[in-house]
Amino acid sequence: MLEIFKIGFLNVTIIDVIDIGLISILVFWIYRALRGTVAVQILFGLMVLIALQFITEAISLKAMNWILRTLTDIWLLAFIILFQPELRRVLTVLTRSKIFRMFVKSKIVQTIDIVVDTAIYFSEKHIGALIVFTRSQNVEITVDTGIPLQAMVSQELLISIFNTKSPLHDGAVVIENQIIIAARCVLPLSTVTKYGNKNLGTRHRAGLGLSEQLDVVVLIVSEETGAISIADGGILELDIKKENLHKVLNSKLSEVSKQQLS
Repeated sequence: MLEIFKIGFLNVTIIDVIDIGLISILVFWIYRALRGTVAVQILFGLMVLIALQFITEAISLKAMNWILRTLTDIWLLAFIILFQPELRRVLTVLTRSKIFRMFVKSKIVQTIDIVVDTAIYFSEKHIGALIVFTRSQNVEITVDTGIPLQAMVSQELLISIFNTKSPLHDGAVVIENQIIIAARCVLPLSTVTKYGNKNLGTRHRAGLGLSEQLDVVVLIVSEETGAISIADGGILELDIKKENLHKVLNSKLSEVSKQQLS
């Protein structure tokens, strides 16, 4: 490999620089997710052990290197066991980063296809529905009002949820990427009761109300008329034509893929 410079007995190549850069980015993401927790101090100790391990390997201190490797393995195992909630936060930061979104965008397109087909079905059958797509803000408060599901989005599941005989049909479904994270969620009602010349029902006020408070996209299907509407940023788009629904939803969910918790 092309050598850039030397530090004492170490030859530094382009690959080494790239490697260090990637590790630095990873450590930064982990630190940002764990900042303000006890786990940061434990993580710092682990980083010191790993650094000493590399140094002892480079200068051929075999016994010391073996001891450090053993300590590192034990430390890492203890870290994983003791700080599972913090590690989940790390994974959340990583999977919702802009770089990760580049790889999961196709999955968002699959979600759009499923939701559009299902919304059209609901419209034709006059089945009321309220579907929330998360964006850049945490929606835990909303999710906590419902029933957690953590299930893959599918037309069959959405139809089952919003079936009037289902105990989950009242309230909203919350979708994050390809996952329905909760159903039967209670949304805050907007104080707006009339939009243009249209009187708003509970579903429309709920969808509009949540979009006024959080950065979400809410799809609403009217049980009475079968009309499909979308609330976004406190603005309600009423009676979206079925042939335009995919285009409208795609543009808004493309924004989700770029903004969501980046």
